[in-house]
Amino acid sequence: MTSDELERLLEEMIETQRKRLWELAHRIAPEIAPEDLLQPHDHPRIAGDSRFQYEDGILAGYLAIRAALRASR
Repeated sequence: MTSDELERLLEEMIETQRKRLWELAHRIAPEIAPEDLLQPHDHPRIAGDSRFQYEDGILAGYLAIRAALRASR
């Protein structure tokens, strides 16, 4: 796999995880807007949900991998 292919795969994974996170957050607190996910701790129902925290952690991991790959280039 080339580095460009890896980057594209990682971007797909990130977008899929963002969508999953948004759908979960919206089920927990239907009144939130997508930009509210930038500061989820401002919304106690979302911040206190262990499923949300888990999915958010997966997204954070993907973003860290992307940053590391870009930094290594």
